[in-house]
Amino acid sequence: MAVLTEEPSDSGRARGIAPVLISTLLILAVCLGTSVPLALASGLFLAEFQRRRGGVAPLVRYSLDTLAGVPSIVFGLFGNALFCRALGLGYSLLAGGLTLACMVLPLLIRTMEQAFRAVPDAHRQAAVALGLPRWLTIRAVILPVALPGLMVGLVLAIGRALAETAALLFTSGYVDRLPASLLDSGRALSVHIYDLAMNVSGGAPLAAASALLLLLLVLLLSGGATVIAERWRREVLDLRS
Repeated sequence: MAVLTEEPSDSGRARGIAPVLISTLLILAVCLGTSVPLALASGLFLAEFQRRRGGVAPLVRYSLDTLAGVPSIVFGLFGNALFCRALGLGYSLLAGGLTLACMVLPLLIRTMEQAFRAVPDAHRQAAVALGLPRWLTIRAVILPVALPGLMVGLVLAIGRALAETAALLFTSGYVDRLPASLLDSGRALSVHIYDLAMNVSGGAPLAAASALLLLLLVLLLSGGATVIAERWRREVLDLRS
């Protein structure tokens, strides 16, 4: 347990990785807290309010598909220019999280749109027949049915955000001390793995151990999010019945 509670020393060769884990979780919290609400709103707009062809939806989808294929290092340079310099955030956890939010947002929006579009039209027609308003139809009918597909997008976003290295090198920084706030610089776990493997002599075994810990963290967060979402879906369905 010492490895999870102590700070690293000797360039990461000794002691623990507590500041690295805390920085990683804070960056992920900023990323998901920013991108998930925007992705839900955008996915609903494209799936429920732009179902017909025409309008701005084709242009938005094309732009999202294009952005999803942009290399992560380009997002890192963009985040450095916008968040670190133009907005004055500097190398900080907040700048890193916002950059990751920009990077995962296209993937999240397109995945959530497809999840909403996969809901059978019979559910919407039944809600209209019962006289439910649009907002209640979305909350009580469409969201619970689409939840498994929404969770797929969330799990993919968590995996990509936790594994990202290039974008964080330009935004969140490189230091391995405990961050005092979101405006402080911090080292993510993926950056720590890169540093141990490439820059620290004899750091390959520790990099492998950190990579295993990163995989376990992805599994833990993804599994926890899935369990919470499934429990919420069952509660909503029980209330409807």
